[in-house]
Amino acid sequence: MKITRLKTWQVPPRWLFLKIETDEGCYGWGEPVIEGRAATVEAAVHELSDYLVGQDPHRIEHLWNTLYRAGFYRGGPILMSAIAGIDQALWDLKGRDLGVPVHQLLGGAVRDKMRMYAWTGGDRPSDVGAGAKALADKGFTAFKMNGTPELQIVDSHRKVDEAVARVAEARNAVGPDVGIGIDFHGRVHRPMAKALLRELEPYHPMFVEEPVAPEHLPCLKDIAGGLGYPLATGERLHTRFEFRDLLKDGMIDIIQPDISHCGGISEGLKIAALASAYDVALAPHCPLGPLTLAASLQLDAVSHNAFIQEQSMGIHYNQGNDVLDYLVDKSALSIEDGFCAIPQGPGLGVEIDEAFVEERANVGHRWRNPVWTHEDGSIAEW
Repeated sequence: MKITRLKTWQVPPRWLFLKIETDEGCYGWGEPVIEGRAATVEAAVHELSDYLVGQDPHRIEHLWNTLYRAGFYRGGPILMSAIAGIDQALWDLKGRDLGVPVHQLLGGAVRDKMRMYAWTGGDRPSDVGAGAKALADKGFTAFKMNGTPELQIVDSHRKVDEAVARVAEARNAVGPDVGIGIDFHGRVHRPMAKALLRELEPYHPMFVEEPVAPEHLPCLKDIAGGLGYPLATGERLHTRFEFRDLLKDGMIDIIQPDISHCGGISEGLKIAALASAYDVALAPHCPLGPLTLAASLQLDAVSHNAFIQEQSMGIHYNQGNDVLDYLVDKSALSIEDGFCAIPQGPGLGVEIDEAFVEERANVGHRWRNPVWTHEDGSIAEW
C-alpha cells in the first residue's frame, strides 16, 4: 500500500480537515489546524506531502520522524500542527485497514468511557452561574470558564474582586461537587496572578489553566507555591521536549497537550507517558472539531493518568457549524451523564460525511481570534 494523495478542506467554524488516500482505496482522516492560522497549516501539510506520497502509510513512527527531523527546522505551532493532523490520519488509516480502533493498536483501553467537561461564560465571562447550572442539569460533573477579561500587567484590585465574584457565583450555582476549571488564558500577568491565584482558593477550583502565558511559566516557582488546588497548562506547548522542561520544575499538576497541535497521537502518547513519570495528570486540550476530539479520546483510552477531556460542543466560537455536524453517525461522540464512551469503530472511531465537508468547504472560513486593546490603546492578551 502506498500513499497517493493528501486532500484538505477549510470548513466552518474554524477547522481544517485532512484526508490521506492510498492506491488500495484505504484512507484516513485528521485535523491539522491552528485556530486563526488554518491556511498557513494547510500550506505546511501540502509541503510535507513531498515526504509522504509513495510511502507505506503503516510506518507511522518512521513517517513521523521523517516529517519532524528531515526538514532541519523543528517544532513550533505550525509545523507540529501539520504533523499532528497527518499523524491522526495515518493512525485512522491503519486502524481502518486492520479493522480495529486506534486504542487497540496502542495496547488496549484502560477505561470504557471518559469524563468530559463543557464551556460556559464566553470570552468576557458573564452569566456564569446560570450557564454552570444548565451544564450541571445536563449531567456534566465539570465545566470550564474564563477567569477574567483582559487585564493590564498591573491592574486594579477591583478586577481581581470581580474575577473572584464570578467564580463564587458559579460555585454557589452548582454546589461543592461539580468541578470548576478556571482558564486564565494567559491574560493574567505575573503581578496580578500572584493575588488572583491565592484569592480563588476558597472556591476549590478543579484547576486553574494557563495561570500565566507559556513564556512566563518559570515564574510559577515564585508565585504559586503552596496552592491547595491544581495548576494546568500545555495547549501552547508543542513537543515532548517542551513538556519535559515544564515537568522537571514540578509546578504543574495537569498537562493539556492539544492532539492537533503537539504532533498528534504519536507525540501525545509520549507526552502522556512522560507526565505519568512525574505523577502529573493528563487533560487534553480540545476546543476544536470531531477528529481532534476522536483522536484525544483514543489517547485518553490508553493513558492511565488521563482524568478529564475538553470538548467544544456548543462553544461560543462554533458559529455556522458544530462538532457533530460533520459526522455520519453522531452517536459516536455522544455525551451522556457527563461521559463519552471511548469510540470503538475502526481507526479514530468516527466516520466523516465527505459530501457535507465538500459542501461546507465552499463556505470555508477566515476565523481570527479577537484583537483586544487596553484603555490606553496598547494590545491586550486575548
